[in-house]
Amino acid sequence: MNVKIKFFLATAFIFFTVLCKAQNPVIQTKYTADPAPMVYKDTVFLYTSHDENDAGPGMGKFLMKDWLLYTSVDMVNWTDHGVVASLKDFTWGRQDNGAWAPQCIERNGKFYLYCPVQGSGIGVLVADSPYGPFKDPLGKKLIEDDHIWNDIDPTVFIDDDGQAYLYWGNPSLWYVKLNEDMISYSGEVMKIPGVGKEKDQKDSDTYHYQEGPWGYKRNNHYYMAYASTCCPEGIGYAMALTPTGPWEYKGYIMQGNKKSSGNHPGIIDYKGKSYVFGFNFRLNFLLTDVHHERRSVCIEEFNYNLDGTIPELPWWSETGVAPVGTLNPFKRTEAETIAWAQGVKTAKGTNGIYVTDIDNGDYIKVKAVDLGKGAKNFEASIAGMAGDAAIEIRLDSPTGILLGALQIKSTGNNTWKTQSCRVKKQPGVHDVYLVFKGNSNGLFNFDWWKFGI
Repeated sequence: MNVKIKFFLATAFIFFTVLCKAQNPVIQTKYTADPAPMVYKDTVFLYTSHDENDAGPGMGKFLMKDWLLYTSVDMVNWTDHGVVASLKDFTWGRQDNGAWAPQCIERNGKFYLYCPVQGSGIGVLVADSPYGPFKDPLGKKLIEDDHIWNDIDPTVFIDDDGQAYLYWGNPSLWYVKLNEDMISYSGEVMKIPGVGKEKDQKDSDTYHYQEGPWGYKRNNHYYMAYASTCCPEGIGYAMALTPTGPWEYKGYIMQGNKKSSGNHPGIIDYKGKSYVFGFNFRLNFLLTDVHHERRSVCIEEFNYNLDGTIPELPWWSETGVAPVGTLNPFKRTEAETIAWAQGVKTAKGTNGIYVTDIDNGDYIKVKAVDLGKGAKNFEASIAGMAGDAAIEIRLDSPTGILLGALQIKSTGNNTWKTQSCRVKKQPGVHDVYLVFKGNSNGLFNFDWWKFGI
């Protein structure tokens, strides 16, 4: 990364995090968009599209080649699992760009990832695990019709009777009934009447539908949330008594914002709470006043009204959501498990995902860490590239109580060694800040950490 850009980004992040206590957007090490959350067992799996760093400048200048995966068990600390699929997995599609909004669903122990390859159609990948590896079982597109450039943004759900439905489209909304194998369908591709702009329609449609549908069922109500009224796009929604309608427009979940041209909802219930996912451009605008298609996923909690409708929410807050659990620091925690990060990036090596691009003053925040009665030591797996570097372990802010400092011993670029230090005993639940110190750039790589009793 250019040193001047890195310095500006670090300065902006310091102001943003220390003064604003930010939690939104939830991923800071990469640009993420089009969130597709899936609750499986006790974990939220967050599949996203990925805007490249050099996307843009200009509205609509998307540069997207792969899909990413993050997981969380507390809604605030997200573990980076890297690229879960890419355009290369679809040999029939364009390879240079177009990895748009995906969604994953589980059925009968297999996981189906529906992916639009913009301009080529919609494909499906299958895996035995939500982490992948995902493979193309068809070797061809699942969805292609006369509206191929509109075959984007698939959303899928399985009704209580076992029938699965796949929806998609911009500027109209289409659907098919999937077969039980989830990789084929029966019947015709159907257009939902009245949703989207007709060819001879100049004004916005009744539903204010644009793209990015998210279909689901809750308490016998069928919901269709979507990016609404371009541009900017907010999030609107409609409800129905059947999965194919008729749909009744209910209004906005969130109005648009002039600095965010697009949107894409994802809605789940998790641990007794309801959440809406989407994105903003906040990280992009920390770097520049120019619009680039470099988006960042955000989350808000909400409560359904008694009649099942969804209240209108303000634009994405900076504070985000509260944790729904605590993190056990006495078990190995991946360094890429992050609530907020300043300056660092993640990369993939032979040992999996790790944190890199670590410079002086960068830090990682891990939220709601339960230290119990206190820890005695701290250890971390490090590949040190420079001497005179350290990890300061602090509580509740980057300048908070100092528990200890791990002085990093140089190991060489690709040699991972566990290093440790003593820490002061401090009981209770705290936000832990791992603050990086040193006299050079690219101080070391960081794989995992844990406290000891």
